[in-house]
Amino acid sequence: MAEFDSDRVTTVTFDSYSTLVDVDATVSALEDHGVDDPESVSKTWRQRSMLYTLVGNDLGEYAPFYDVNRDALEYALAAHDEEIGADDREEILEVYHELEVFADVRDGIERIRDGGYDVYVLSNGNPAMLASMVDHAAIGDLLEDTISAHEVATFKPDPDLYRHAAGRTGTPIEEVAHVAALTFDVQGAIRAGMQGVWLDRKGEPWEPFGPEPDLTVEGIDELADRLGC
Repeated sequence: MAEFDSDRVTTVTFDSYSTLVDVDATVSALEDHGVDDPESVSKTWRQRSMLYTLVGNDLGEYAPFYDVNRDALEYALAAHDEEIGADDREEILEVYHELEVFADVRDGIERIRDGGYDVYVLSNGNPAMLASMVDHAAIGDLLEDTISAHEVATFKPDPDLYRHAAGRTGTPIEEVAHVAALTFDVQGAIRAGMQGVWLDRKGEPWEPFGPEPDLTVEGIDELADRLGC
């Protein structure tokens, strides 16, 4: 495994979904709208959403993440033979504006910020989604800014997005540590020149394909410890 070098970190970027907020909260929204198997639909929804962003990158086809997520939800419902009207689908989709925040987020980010590091969110989410996420998580006062894939019309793990993020922060890319719960996001950051921190919230195995993370933590407080905050 690569060795994390805290001494060269000046900026920390965090992914949003599954890293700061819990996408599994979509299960409740699906259940509230009469979906018979909300856990299975939620899992398919999330998988298709990520798949569409990856395929979109390869095809050169871009749409805002909210629209991609809408298409993924439509597929997930159809795949599980769930009959849900268009209005109900839109209400389910809106749960992404108020996903549950993980308990360690505010205190952990506050420690990192107070330790002298600039903190940003770097996400596939389009600007409106990120604005509502930051507001719902009550972390706006701790962030320098949010950086959206929408700014460059490409999704993770395209290295152009991470390079764009480094430019937006005004930080040499090798001084950025990117924190994400999704393995391909960590790997994309590493390939672009950042240090990649895997936030392993579920105790899952690391993917055997591609570069390993520079650091693995179970919570943001553990990262704050490693940064000396």
